[in-house]
Amino acid sequence: MSMMKAAVFVEPGRIELADKPIPDVGPNDALIRITTTTICGTDVHILKGEYPVAKGLTVGHEPVGVIEKLGSAVQGYTEGQRVIAGAICPNFNSYAAQDGVASQDGSYLIASGRCGCHGYKATAGWRFGNMIDGTQAEYVLVPDAQANLAPIPDGLSDEQVLMCPDIMSTGFKGAENANIRIGDVVAVFAQGPIGLCATAGARLLGASTIIAVDGNEHRLQIAKAMGADVVLNFRNCDVVDEIMKLTGGRGVDSSIEALGTQGTFESALRILKPGGTLSSLGVYSEDLKIPLAAFASGLGDHRINTALCPGGKERMRRLMNVVASGRADFGALVTHHYALDDIVAAYDLFSHQRDGVLKIAIKPGP
Repeated sequence: MSMMKAAVFVEPGRIELADKPIPDVGPNDALIRITTTTICGTDVHILKGEYPVAKGLTVGHEPVGVIEKLGSAVQGYTEGQRVIAGAICPNFNSYAAQDGVASQDGSYLIASGRCGCHGYKATAGWRFGNMIDGTQAEYVLVPDAQANLAPIPDGLSDEQVLMCPDIMSTGFKGAENANIRIGDVVAVFAQGPIGLCATAGARLLGASTIIAVDGNEHRLQIAKAMGADVVLNFRNCDVVDEIMKLTGGRGVDSSIEALGTQGTFESALRILKPGGTLSSLGVYSEDLKIPLAAFASGLGDHRINTALCPGGKERMRRLMNVVASGRADFGALVTHHYALDDIVAAYDLFSHQRDGVLKIAIKPGP
């Protein structure tokens, strides 16, 4: 049996490199030889035990690679072709997919969980590194390959398209869910990779004034390059007061929360105009509380939209078109390179946010 190296979840606090069998290919699958992948903030939630996955599961959900082997039923692709697949890999056959939310393919409400309360099983179309083995490995098996593989245009490097499977798709969905119109004022809380892509997405959708919020000056400078007009460091000012001054007390048309904390969620709500939209992208690890006054006692005509990044080959094609257009340099978000053999050190760097890290390109081989 042929073996490969893979980063697997061992227990909370431990993701380690292990040997695993190279997956067998079914009729609707494709085996992808990974040339570049990366670590996501969600992977850090998994590492910390804040999001549960099975022990021994290969983690990661952002694949860039080459088709090694195609299933017998997969048409329109060739072995040796460079491709990406979205972090979300729906099969488009579910009720959710046919109801227009393919990213929720497989999600369902549960009457009770281990905690004895009502809840939501967020399997959805997010299968890599969640329900099936993921992409931080030498090979990954892509299910429903014909629906999910997207060829990489000639001339684009791995690093240029590495943001497409998740970070760009999520950030852009945050902007799309913010109901941005031409001439809007938009605030984006947190300028990590997803927040930076949300900033770029807000600009592409026609926002005339984008206010970027973070506590890291380096990231705020990158936000300017991605389209922010005003940058605010929350360490140096009261962000809510400052934004209300900037908008003449009116509030912003839309806010995007891209961190997943109580504080950023509340601030994003407090600055909304009546009838404004809060687009939530953060992965929350505990219950949220909605402040009564900011919520206008439920009478403010506010909208709060949540999102899981869209997947599928058409979404990936569109995102790679944006990359090819050169309207923003998404490859610049890759700040570090590590070999797969050094994945544990890469997690240590990324999870502790040292050395100005934004995204790490992980490459199998030397």
